[in-house]
Amino acid sequence: MSAVTYQVKQDIIQFNAQHSLIIKSLLDHQQFYDPQQQAQRLGICSAAWPIFGLVWPSSIQLAKKLLKRTIAADQRILEIGCGLGIASMVAKQLGLNITASDRHPLAPKFLRKNTQLNNLAEIPFLHGQWGVNQPASILDTNAPLLSGTYDYIIASDILYEPDNALQVAQFIQRYAAPEATIWLVDPNRGYHNHVRRHLAEFGFQLAEQVRLDHGPGEEQYRGRLLVFQR
Repeated sequence: MSAVTYQVKQDIIQFNAQHSLIIKSLLDHQQFYDPQQQAQRLGICSAAWPIFGLVWPSSIQLAKKLLKRTIAADQRILEIGCGLGIASMVAKQLGLNITASDRHPLAPKFLRKNTQLNNLAEIPFLHGQWGVNQPASILDTNAPLLSGTYDYIIASDILYEPDNALQVAQFIQRYAAPEATIWLVDPNRGYHNHVRRHLAEFGFQLAEQVRLDHGPGEEQYRGRLLVFQR
């Protein structure tokens, strides 16, 4: 009898009349499977384990912004905390130079599967983790460690704890090009002003703040897009 792993489901996400994605995700937030303790060694507890594999509304909002804004094909884009990599796959559909990153050891597996389901070319994936942690082994990350600098760094719903703001700002500074642009979609968790102050210490200024409030006429969402530049 095969061992119990985790349950998944498959959905279609429709962004507009021309763009959609088939997404395989975890069935729900009750899933957990870490038989080799890879996630545990990376600091991911059982409660946090399924977060990467769920479809979060903010990731859909980030993907929609990519569809509405023009980025040159030669600009290097990094999605941090990508989870299922929904925004990264939309970027790939648009022919953009995208790299996805996350800390979860199963994130690259799900990204590969979903790119195949959507007939997309492979998206480079690198392990990226902010905060204090032990040196990561590729045996745990299942991907090379993040390196290089990027012209655009994009993310959605990553400011979910008080300490996140400083850690995220330091992480962005490490991988941002000298004249980088940052997109953060935040569902009003209350920490966007914290990250704004910390990014200012690295020369980033808030260039734009767009409210993303949608009512009953479409999928309900409350949040904002923050655009930083230096």
